[in-house]
Amino acid sequence: MNLIEAYRYLAALAQHRHFGRAATACHITQPALSNALRALEAHLGVAIVRRSRQYEGLTPEGEQVLATAHRVLREQEALRQQLAGSAEQPRGRLLIGAVPTAVPVAARFAARLQARHSGVQPQVRSMASQEIETGLDALALDLGLGYAERAGRGTAPQVWPQYLEQYYVLTHGPAASPNPTTDLAAGLAADLAAPEPAGQRLPPMTWADAATRPLALLSAEMHNRVLIDAQFRRLGLAVQPVLETNSVSALLAAVQTGQLAAVLPGAVVATVAGQPGWCARPLGEPELRTPIAFMAAAGARRSQALEAALRLAADAEWLAEVARHSGQLGQG
Repeated sequence: MNLIEAYRYLAALAQHRHFGRAATACHITQPALSNALRALEAHLGVAIVRRSRQYEGLTPEGEQVLATAHRVLREQEALRQQLAGSAEQPRGRLLIGAVPTAVPVAARFAARLQARHSGVQPQVRSMASQEIETGLDALALDLGLGYAERAGRGTAPQVWPQYLEQYYVLTHGPAASPNPTTDLAAGLAADLAAPEPAGQRLPPMTWADAATRPLALLSAEMHNRVLIDAQFRRLGLAVQPVLETNSVSALLAAVQTGQLAAVLPGAVVATVAGQPGWCARPLGEPELRTPIAFMAAAGARRSQALEAALRLAADAEWLAEVARHSGQLGQG
């Protein structure tokens, strides 16, 4: 039995929670994956997977084996990178988990990292805050991008502040922007495209005004929604969204119909800046600003790819770029 491969299959099963999808991710057949896991169970003398007609999770012993698998796989990857590359020319995989509203920034970061170090292979996954925290604790993730205020939960990670998440009301359609000289393309896009203010931004909207709109919001279990709901409650405003989704792309598609508005952070709004019909008004009175940061497991061995990523995360040029592309108010 190849113990390392069996650990890899177990990690894939825990991630995908489905035998077929885990096998596909590992580029093997489902029977081969199942047989390898049964061989691992026989080798260790314990049941690892709870089985019926479909995957039902891991046994308590299986969770312990999974934790060991993550540690072993991380050490193997770090060693492989050390042997294949150098600090100046790192080579290997880097797994980045980002909360959905920060995925555009994570993707931009990954592209910049890969351009600087062509041997690094970044993977960006959209993950809920709790999934990122669990992944960092279990050493299943190299780097997380999420809400800095949650960094104290579980095993406290190391934190690299990136930007302040600030919020806009986003609409679409001819009625969204009566003055074409102050629409999203002429205002926000110009602000995000240059270090100095340019163009003209629409005046801020109050949270009370936003509460009167037919709103599409991210679903209640997402931390972004928790923050937005808390802000409405602080102001004594009762809000019932007409549409909820855990997908940012679905939210944008709903707004694009012209029937709904959405409260979204500038990093998401920036992805549609410059496209006709979109209109974004910053939310103020009062402003809500939420720190977003990269996080990595404290005390864990870092691969060369992770070290290169952390150098970029602290780079002044990168921080200036992320400020321009995260929709921060008052930049310049």
